[in-house]
Amino acid sequence: MPNAAPMPLIEGVGLTVIRNGEPVLDRVDIAMASGETVTIVGPNGAGKTTLLRVLMGLMRPHSGTVTRRPGLRIGYLPQQVPIDPALPLTVRRLLSLRIDATNEARLQRLAEVGARDLVDRSVHTLSGGELRRVLLARALLREPDLLVLDEPVQGVDITGQAELYGLIAQVARARTLGVLMVSHELHFVMATTDRVLCLNHHVCCAGAPESVRAHPEYLALFGGEAAGVAVYHHHHDHKHGASGEVLPLPHTHTEPHNPNDHHHG
Repeated sequence: MPNAAPMPLIEGVGLTVIRNGEPVLDRVDIAMASGETVTIVGPNGAGKTTLLRVLMGLMRPHSGTVTRRPGLRIGYLPQQVPIDPALPLTVRRLLSLRIDATNEARLQRLAEVGARDLVDRSVHTLSGGELRRVLLARALLREPDLLVLDEPVQGVDITGQAELYGLIAQVARARTLGVLMVSHELHFVMATTDRVLCLNHHVCCAGAPESVRAHPEYLALFGGEAAGVAVYHHHHDHKHGASGEVLPLPHTHTEPHNPNDHHHG
């Protein structure tokens, strides 16, 4: 007999959520394998964050089922993290809230995301990119099998977005993590994901990035903007530190790119 297919990391079948008499999610099916990166795209209000919350068990669907691999550990980076501006909070302290980890582990995770030098900084002084790196380190402290990232580059400039998406891909490869991500940055996502699910309350289309990009329903949602989005590969003759500073790379050469050529999803 052939070997049975490995159990998905997480699977949702027929997921339906009703709000104010209208379906936020309408019979959505989704499954992802270990080590796979799946990106959910769709217009504002399409139910993307709701789907993440249902899959993680933070919200109960009106109908449908969610199955998680036994013992599945999830690291979550939410779209917004409310931090009281009046509360003194260092990065070290943020990494200790509700997470049982050693100081050495916290420093290792910060180093893994290029933010080791931020450990004693006030969270309130961090740039958007620095905060996102710190929150990614916090998610990794849970030693997850699955990273769930809701708009992981929100509040970050376009150069920082490329750096963060590259970092997420690097961490996922090194740890063989599954990554489930919501993103509007289509030009970055198409180059770093295995599979795309296009959501507008129901699943409009799903599959490899290039096939979704050419799908009529995807084009209908995103119009000419989608047709003009190319798979974006970020090439640099430099890299960026945690604070966004430019760090040269020796013996490299790339053709200059025009920042006006970037398109937003």
